[in-house]
Amino acid sequence: MAVKENYKGLRVNYLIIFLSGLVLLFTALLVFLLILKNIYGDYEIREIIPTKENLIKDEKAGKIAILYSRYTENMLPSGSTWLKDNIDTWERFVSNAGYKYDVIDDRKIESGEHYGYKIIVLPGSKSLSDRQIIALKKYVENGGSIFVTGGPATFSDEGKWRGWDFYTEVFGLKFNKEIKPEETYKIHTLRGNLPLTAGIPTGYALKIATWDRPIYAEVIEPRTTQVSFWYDFRREAGLVREEIQKSAGIAFGTYGRGRFVWFGFEINSVLGVQKDFVYFEKLFNNSINWLTYNPTAYTKDWPGDYKAAMILAPTVDEALGNIRTIASVTGKYNIKPTYFIDPYTALKNKSVVRSLAKNGDIGAIVDIGFLEFPEDTVNKLYDKQTQLSNIAFAQDTIGKIIGKPIKAVMPLYGFYNDFTLQALANRDIGFLLTDSLTDRSVPEIKIRNNKQIMIITKTARDDYEVIRNYGLTETKFQRYTYEEDVDRLLFEGGLFVFKVHTNYQLQPQYVSVINDVIRYAKGKDFWITSLDELKSWWRKKQSLEVRYESRSKRRVAVELTNPSEYDIENAVVEVNLNKKVKNVKISSDMLNTKIPRYEVRKDNQAVIFYIDRMKSHETRSLLIDFENIDENSV
Repeated sequence: MAVKENYKGLRVNYLIIFLSGLVLLFTALLVFLLILKNIYGDYEIREIIPTKENLIKDEKAGKIAILYSRYTENMLPSGSTWLKDNIDTWERFVSNAGYKYDVIDDRKIESGEHYGYKIIVLPGSKSLSDRQIIALKKYVENGGSIFVTGGPATFSDEGKWRGWDFYTEVFGLKFNKEIKPEETYKIHTLRGNLPLTAGIPTGYALKIATWDRPIYAEVIEPRTTQVSFWYDFRREAGLVREEIQKSAGIAFGTYGRGRFVWFGFEINSVLGVQKDFVYFEKLFNNSINWLTYNPTAYTKDWPGDYKAAMILAPTVDEALGNIRTIASVTGKYNIKPTYFIDPYTALKNKSVVRSLAKNGDIGAIVDIGFLEFPEDTVNKLYDKQTQLSNIAFAQDTIGKIIGKPIKAVMPLYGFYNDFTLQALANRDIGFLLTDSLTDRSVPEIKIRNNKQIMIITKTARDDYEVIRNYGLTETKFQRYTYEEDVDRLLFEGGLFVFKVHTNYQLQPQYVSVINDVIRYAKGKDFWITSLDELKSWWRKKQSLEVRYESRSKRRVAVELTNPSEYDIENAVVEVNLNKKVKNVKISSDMLNTKIPRYEVRKDNQAVIFYIDRMKSHETRSLLIDFENIDENSV
């Protein structure tokens, strides 16, 4: 008889499976949202959902519109390709900056089809219609950004003169004059430590061709910031403060809820060598970042809260006895100057040189050849071997007198070439003070034979000009002239090289001016320093690497790295968020990262980090989280 067995299978509880699936789905969603938060910071769900509204908005919002103005083209001579060439240059720069763009015509703006673009570019658009002016003003007032060159809207669509009303109203600038094309090019000096000049040497001098008649302007409203000036203190007469104020060539600011950047020249008129174009592209990209509310960052040129710097370089010449007059000034302010003397004078006055070496450093004045001016083709500097021989003689002669090697050289006639740098490297001399017209108002370090040489150019007028050339024998006029240069270098954020000579400013009746100028500079937050301190700081400052990226509307990531073999102290890093924020929080996505002391700038648009010490090869990854004060502007 067969036995019948009853087999039962496993029961399936669909409810448990369903609930488990929901839990897993919810967990996955939660993990996904946490990952998003870790990367992008605070966000709103509606911002990440791919709705039709978001997709349409994003398609145009990231684009830049470049206006091809037929109204402007109609004013050009027949057959001119000026506007097309200009547009081609803009397309290349915008593309290199990583943005998509559309080239639009006048009707697009007149019909209101421009409102969705992130930036509208007006390249040399001097002729605009009344409808365009109204539409553009409304666009900027409501939060749009415009990037403009030249004198926009100064003519109507019919080519009739309209004037500077649009220019003054929107940009807060007053037109002063056009640069005549008789001058082949014009020097254009950039200020340092601004959102637009981040990563560019302070006082950098661009060469701008004058064929497009660049514009001098003056800032007349506090909403506008001057970035540069045309005035060249080395070649031009005039009152320095006034001439700088009247000769703005780049400015940025706000109009209503929107923003603008104005260049007083066309971007295809920049001349120079490779590094000039590299720095100009940096200026261009920083401008785009400002207009799109994206960050820029830089390490401040000077330690702590200092806004500029000064070194004192007394020079011993005919009236040797006057060198003692400066002792009261150096003692009062605890300054360690570098005294410069030629080896033959040093041999005749050994006791004086030894005395000076106790209170400061000694540098050598060396004859390396004569040039009357940088482009001099009649005279020339000595060959490599002669320069090396003369520098070696000066170093050995003065070194034996003071019992230690000299650290600096000053060419007798001011100028130098690469042979000079090679000779300095050969003799292990670390400083070169020169009258050569370099391209910045801060030191530059060059490397020859693996040796660092700090080149310090002439950044201010010395007593040869003030007393000998200008004939200023009254101390109040001398003081005023020097103080003009103090204010100029404060405006730039550069280094004041205070050169004085025993037969001029160091005369007993004039030496009080040195005291007054140093006191004036200290009152303006100048760092009064020595060559050794300057080189130590500058080498470390240049080593600090700052990288940054915008993760989202409410988060910026910053990475600080010290790849050098020495610690960095007392550095200041400014991260310009380029928009007004509140409730700033600083954190790190790496464990055991030390958060530096920081503050939010008074205008709520930047975070300033104060780094007391950063060890060799240390990296700090920081996250800046914030709320935007005006969400519609980002």
